[in-house]
Amino acid sequence: MNDASPTSLDRLHDLVVPPPAPFWPPAPGWQVVFALVTIGVLVLALKWFIRWQQNHYRREALAELARIERAQSGSDHVPATALALSDLLKRTALTAYHRPDVAALTGPEWFRFLDEAAGTQFSQGLGEQFDALLYSTAAGRDTANPTAAVPAELFAQARAWIRDHRPC
Repeated sequence: MNDASPTSLDRLHDLVVPPPAPFWPPAPGWQVVFALVTIGVLVLALKWFIRWQQNHYRREALAELARIERAQSGSDHVPATALALSDLLKRTALTAYHRPDVAALTGPEWFRFLDEAAGTQFSQGLGEQFDALLYSTAAGRDTANPTAAVPAELFAQARAWIRDHRPC
């Protein structure tokens, strides 16, 4: 039964399936998506790097604060520690803010500035303690107890200010 009719079942063949689409190169739509994701990642990395560079002074100030705190634990000269801490806060503020806005601040105005810049609590009694330590140094005498330590809260607030202040 060799039928030559076009409808004969003998003429059936297997279907030829095309090969699967290659993984690479991707379709143009995927190329656009990859390009946008790559650009986004590069922009985020660049922003992170710029912010990291801008916060270099903070890292240095925090390292200096840790050094002052370690030095105070082995020293009985409180006024020198208070002066070093005051100097560090002022230098950090001068780095982050405009000099005319910060350089002349002293006493309650200085502590109010610190509180407003980072939400610290220098104006709530801690600043007065700090001033007492600083002025005892300026007068060349130690008030009350010369072997007392600079309060740990003062170091904690200084650390919080250095870490959290918002520069202009």
